[in-house]
Amino acid sequence: MARPFYVTTPIYYVNDVPHLGTAYTTIVADALRRYERLRGRDARMLTGTDEHGQKIERAATAQNQSPIAFVDQVSARFREAWPKLLVEADDFIRTTEPRHEKLVQSIWERVAKKGDIYLGEHEGLYCFGCEEFKTEKELLPGNVCPLHQRPTERLKEPTYLFKLKDYEQELLDFYDAHPGFIQPETRRNEVIAFVKGGLRDLSVSRTSFSWGVPVPGDPKHVMYVWFDALANYWTALGEQQSKYWEPNGEVVHLVGKDILRFHAVYWPAFLMSAGLPLPTKVFAHGFLTIDGQKMSKSLRNAVDPVRLAETEEIGGPDGLRYQLLRYVAFGQDGDFDHRAMIERYNADLGKNLGNLLSRTLGLCAKLAGNKVPSYQPTDLEHEFEKQAHALIQSAANAWTELAPHRALEETLALSSLANQYVDRAAPWAEAKKGNQARVDTTLALLLETLRVLSVLVWPAIPRKADALRAQLALAPIAPRVGNDSWPTKLAFDRAGQALGAASALFPTVDKDGEKALLERLQPKTEGAPAAPAAVPGHPSAVPAVATIPYEQFAAVDLRVGLVKTATKVPKKDKLLQLEVDLGEEKPRTIIAGLALSFAPEQLVGQRVIVVANLAPRDFGKGLVSHGMLLAAGPSEALQLATAPDTAAPGAKLK
Repeated sequence: MARPFYVTTPIYYVNDVPHLGTAYTTIVADALRRYERLRGRDARMLTGTDEHGQKIERAATAQNQSPIAFVDQVSARFREAWPKLLVEADDFIRTTEPRHEKLVQSIWERVAKKGDIYLGEHEGLYCFGCEEFKTEKELLPGNVCPLHQRPTERLKEPTYLFKLKDYEQELLDFYDAHPGFIQPETRRNEVIAFVKGGLRDLSVSRTSFSWGVPVPGDPKHVMYVWFDALANYWTALGEQQSKYWEPNGEVVHLVGKDILRFHAVYWPAFLMSAGLPLPTKVFAHGFLTIDGQKMSKSLRNAVDPVRLAETEEIGGPDGLRYQLLRYVAFGQDGDFDHRAMIERYNADLGKNLGNLLSRTLGLCAKLAGNKVPSYQPTDLEHEFEKQAHALIQSAANAWTELAPHRALEETLALSSLANQYVDRAAPWAEAKKGNQARVDTTLALLLETLRVLSVLVWPAIPRKADALRAQLALAPIAPRVGNDSWPTKLAFDRAGQALGAASALFPTVDKDGEKALLERLQPKTEGAPAAPAAVPGHPSAVPAVATIPYEQFAAVDLRVGLVKTATKVPKKDKLLQLEVDLGEEKPRTIIAGLALSFAPEQLVGQRVIVVANLAPRDFGKGLVSHGMLLAAGPSEALQLATAPDTAAPGAKLK
């Protein structure tokens, strides 16, 4: 039997509200847990809230509340939100719980006993948003944090320090021995570059505030919030640590790319020092924009995932889950577009899967007495089965590889295949000829394909999957440990069974309905555009600039480039010198104005989009750029146009 599977979300900081970004990570974790349970694994999911730190203490004071009253109130919002998104977490951990505080203190004591913690003093630039000391090279001019766009504060206080520098080589050796530990590969390259750049001992306690876990033996100090928070993945298991943690269980941490360093450098080092096994995998996903806009604080408040989940016109919570899982490539940045969400709901769920169910059950009622008919395949059915089995296996592989977007792409391809098959088989025409055997075979194949699809979509849209099964007169999905219920092939063992009552599973949204939904759902925040951004290819898209002929566009040679090295250009605050592999004999030198948004090590390993036939540009002093990277946004908050990890360097964009 496969070993237990343990998937975690970051524990969410309670100075914010549940928003689309936190919902995304949580929904992915839930879908992965559901898939593993389908496969018969003992799968466990953890989420929760991070409730200590000076930022929380300050927020509570600003609201005239005690810290515990403040965190009780906000933590409850997270706990209440997730079931509304069909998330069934097995545990919800709070860092203020005694079970956590007791065990995180035991980790501290293990590390201290190893001799890896010593008392000293720390002075530096501190970002309260990140809860982290920053070096000047990590900051924008004026010592502004690039992530939170706020000036850091200079702090000096007594502190315990962790000997992080001593773990440089051990970490690099571990990354080398476990190449799948950090994913995707671009993030792995970033972490390795960071560690190779040299680590420094880490401040792991504070005396300037008191809202935290007391340091064992020295209660004047409270633990650094990240030492405290990262331990939740281990402390939440309690007596089940030996069952779900390595080496007996597979441990997968899902995190945003902005907190990867804490999970892939600090957390492994703490565990190494404490003599505890490391997790199996840390997977860093990208950021979400909303209708093409960066997710600002106002947008986070305006785009409420619970409100979206209550919109039954587009599938309710299932529709939201499908949109996030299918159209945001896990590991890459993505955009949540309200208009596109409605269009994709119509296309994928309404006109593809929903249409397949409706037409199949309608034909069964008319031509087969509303029962499952017998199956007598011909070459047409054998070819369908062969293609279907390949798609089922591809979907399973994608779930295993933590690629839900690809899993759903393969799943919907099976639905498309079935819609094409019914047109080719034309059972209505066979019925007119009196060929009932062909009618029965066609409908039996369609019904079995729908049964299989109900299982394949269940990790993503569990409520709608069970509703689909009810129309097929099948019981809701109820995974059991040790029972692999993933359909490896089509099976035909239900002949003669009655079918359930048919109803529209995914009613499509017409143009008037779309307009009303957009008016209701799109955020109206201060400074937002007066009208929604046009979607390329959509009839409403109006070009903002003069059009150009296709031939003029085709003259631009856009290619995938792999960044091999990145260094700062001396005395040029904005410029970085990159060596980019375009599939040519040697990498190209490209000078790019990215330094205000990216540290050089962040770019190494990224697959970027390059204008490859741009005339060389001379920056002086021997610096010549042979191409240009594509990016969006202001120079201090750029977002690179990137390509998936599977794209080969030099691949041409079409």
